[in-house]
Amino acid sequence: MKLKALSTAMILATVPMTGAFAAAMDRSGQSIAAFLQPGNYFEAGVSVLDPSVSGKTTAMTTLTGQQIPSHATGDMAGDYYFPSAALKLQVTDQFSFGVIYDRPFGAEAEYTAQSAAFNPTGNDGTRAEVKTENLTFLFGFQPTQNWNIYAGPVYQTAKGNVALRGAAYSAFAGYDATLKEDSEIGWLAGVAFQIPEIALKASLTYRSEIDHELSTTESHSGVPLNVALGVGLEGNPAAIPAFKPGKTAVTTPQSVNLDFQTGVMADTVAFANVRWVDWSNFSIRPTEFGQAIDLASALMQQPQLKGGNLVEYNEEQWSATVGVGRKLTDKWAGNVSVGWDSGVDNPVTTLGPTEGYWNVGLGVQYSPAPNYFIAGGVKYFWLGDATALTVANPNVGEFTDNHAIGYGLKMGYRF
Repeated sequence: MKLKALSTAMILATVPMTGAFAAAMDRSGQSIAAFLQPGNYFEAGVSVLDPSVSGKTTAMTTLTGQQIPSHATGDMAGDYYFPSAALKLQVTDQFSFGVIYDRPFGAEAEYTAQSAAFNPTGNDGTRAEVKTENLTFLFGFQPTQNWNIYAGPVYQTAKGNVALRGAAYSAFAGYDATLKEDSEIGWLAGVAFQIPEIALKASLTYRSEIDHELSTTESHSGVPLNVALGVGLEGNPAAIPAFKPGKTAVTTPQSVNLDFQTGVMADTVAFANVRWVDWSNFSIRPTEFGQAIDLASALMQQPQLKGGNLVEYNEEQWSATVGVGRKLTDKWAGNVSVGWDSGVDNPVTTLGPTEGYWNVGLGVQYSPAPNYFIAGGVKYFWLGDATALTVANPNVGEFTDNHAIGYGLKMGYRF
């Protein structure tokens, strides 16, 4: 089966489906579709996510005996956007080169409602932000028109900050940390197969984990963490630890992407993506925070606190998207898709209290000329219910009936 207007058909599966509200901190999906476009190609886009995530805190008793009633959290998920860009050059018939920029992992949370669990004052609540940026360099070898073998280095930066407030964090309410930007190198490798006559294309891409050590500044109630803890232990000065300030080790996860598309009838393609991300051993444990949590475990005789992390995930993430794209006229094309995400565990951290999702998406593409296009997409996410936890409390609230809306815009040019 041959398809007419092949170049348009090949673009259909790249109509932006917007960034994902995926498990843990997965954001961009790390697609390399632009690198697999024929000839020389450039694209740039932006995705915006507008989540609505709220819940109800669990009634609790503080260490001082204060009773904190159940309370609505308000919307704790901030809007965020992430740009992307890609350049692919077909240097010779058998060699290609590409550069892809994206922001693969991130998080943004802020509890602004007046709830003693997360925001005791009404204007100074729990908040956190994590940001990463990637530059992926790809070198491809095409021994025949059907096969593409590619690999290359990945330059990644990471940084973050966090502020813990309210009874949900027990003695750690008032803790602040700034994780300064760090840059490291990882790698990716993959293989792609295509049969252009029927718009069939399949690719399998592996990305390595990347180890960071972020210089970290920590404090409690505005003073260095070891000083604050020393004040709290005046009656037992021998217990005051000799803190070892330093760096926070963070490893962004390895992942595998499987992408597939094929023509199903004239001017129509079906496409699918399956993604695996290994969040099973992910944690963020700043140096002084870790020492303090272990000390608190001993002094408070709560062994469950020992070894606790500021953020951690214990499951692998699976996600999948399937859809159909169709050329409508010489200049217009569109697609529809359905997506699913497994989540990474339940309960989950208060800094991202959702557990997987289902979504539906719509995309449209306008091609004023055969060599360039403008495309837009929208997705609606039904976010999974989750129980929220902190390092000091295994159940601080329930987050249910939440959703998100994503938007994307992309421009592509062949030259």
